Amino acid sequence: MASTRKLSSDEVNALIEGLGSDTDSPAASGEMNEVIPFEFGSDDLSLLGDFHALRIINERFARLIRSVFLPMLRMQPRISSFPPEVKTFDEYTAGIENFMSLNMSRIEELRGNLLTVMTPNFISVLTNSYYGGKIAAIQTRRSEFTATEERIIELVTDGLSEKLQVAWKDLMQITVSHQNREINPQFASFVDGSELVIICSFVVQLPDTDAASFDIIYPLQTLRPIAAQLRSRLTADLAEEDDQTWRDRMERAVLEIPISVKAILSEPKVSIHKLINMQAGDTFPILIDEGVQLFIGDEKAFIGELGEVGINAAVNLVSRSKD
Repeated sequence: MASTRKLSSDEVNALIEGLGSDTDSPAASGEMNEVIPFEFGSDDLSLLGDFHALRIINERFARLIRSVFLPMLRMQPRISSFPPEVKTFDEYTAGIENFMSLNMSRIEELRGNLLTVMTPNFISVLTNSYYGGKIAAIQTRRSEFTATEERIIELVTDGLSEKLQVAWKDLMQITVSHQNREINPQFASFVDGSELVIICSFVVQLPDTDAASFDIIYPLQTLRPIAAQLRSRLTADLAEEDDQTWRDRMERAVLEIPISVKAILSEPKVSIHKLINMQAGDTFPILIDEGVQLFIGDEKAFIGELGEVGINAAVNLVSRSKD
């Protein structure tokens, strides 16, 4: 998604003047262009088209935060991330409601802030579901959150901060600490309205209701010191992420796979003539050489002895099969 920042009046006038002066350009008159000096470190951060690392961080963050919403929604939500956008903070706040959940945190290593913005409807969905209700938003007009909703906001914010630190760790170690909360964008002492911010949007797919969304917002100046790193190719192996919860669930799922086990006492041979003439009550001897053979699937696994446990027949495993 390309940046939606509008051109200023000065930029529009400069563009119009440039289009009207093609015949007077140095290229048309055969003159050589003057060499313009470039100062390293003066990257224009408003151009986010090649900020590959930030997009990778957002995608990883979207996967990690499923475990934050799972206990509240009682389901594994599908979460998608959108490419970052650059706007002024005034432009961003003009497109949202006056009543929102605004959670300001500080990134210690970058000496800057970030803002987490969630809609009241999303908070309502999480609260209802967390306390046993349906996954549905309550369409009501209100101007403040209840004490229960405030607690849900606190739990979600802490979980998002923790997962954000994990998502950033392959680029750099960051420490996200909570600062304060607001419900009206006009009172959020985040940045000046004319300053540019980077908006990272995430969408949470919910069953039988509209999708919910929330934003993570970074001031442009906060990310300026690591502009080169954000434009780098982040190639960390995602399989090496320390997601212990996922590993535990996978291990439990593997251990619960049902496997057929059978014990064979003997495999006697009998002639067709004897088999045809057998009657109920007839017997014939069997030979047990090595004991009871225990098979897992079609593979011979153990040799055992026939015995009893209480009133039930049982097999005592003696040795592992060498076949």
